[in-house]
Amino acid sequence: MSLNLSEVGILALGSHEERHGAALPPDTDARLASHVASEAAKRTGVRFIGVIHSSYELPGIDTGRHQSLEQVLGELRRALLNAKRALGISAAVLVNGHGGNEPLRERLPALESELGMPIVFNNTLIELEGPHAATGELSMGAAIGIADASKIAEHADFERYPEVGFVGLKEARRRYAWAEQQAREVVKVGLRIDKFLGEKLLECTIIDVMNDIRGLETF
Repeated sequence: MSLNLSEVGILALGSHEERHGAALPPDTDARLASHVASEAAKRTGVRFIGVIHSSYELPGIDTGRHQSLEQVLGELRRALLNAKRALGISAAVLVNGHGGNEPLRERLPALESELGMPIVFNNTLIELEGPHAATGELSMGAAIGIADASKIAEHADFERYPEVGFVGLKEARRRYAWAEQQAREVVKVGLRIDKFLGEKLLECTIIDVMNDIRGLETF
């Protein structure tokens, strides 16, 4: 099967009401994913078809308001079906900017069969950013202009902002070994904003998404 890139839709997955400390807004994940998706679309010629508004979170992680996995899947189904009918989209790449959405990946084969289109789940943003609301995410936020560097000292107040690095989220640290590891890393290394680092992390993500897009040309 050979696809024209104009038949490929790219969609951002994030969260819109998730606490990210003092220096980042609640919709950080959605903004970062949208930046990557729109830039990859611009460079490749695929269709940027928007951002999903709902998001899922893993049990035991209290960082804000999220929805059920079924709600996220339902919104994703509607968005892709609408793009297929209105724009002739016959394949999709999902740019994920929120770690809690990862279980959605397991539901995609059934959705591919239902909609009759290949769907690629790109998780590179999550894999590169490191601990929640910590240096990686702060730096990427600075690169797109949404991080407030004047609040970095306040941001590191883990009693006031326990979600930063999951340092103060005892239940999450107890349940998940990766959360415990990330929290210890943040406490040990601290936090900083490095715009150059953020630009590099975003560029690596954009390139990886572009590779996924091009892989669909000969799907």
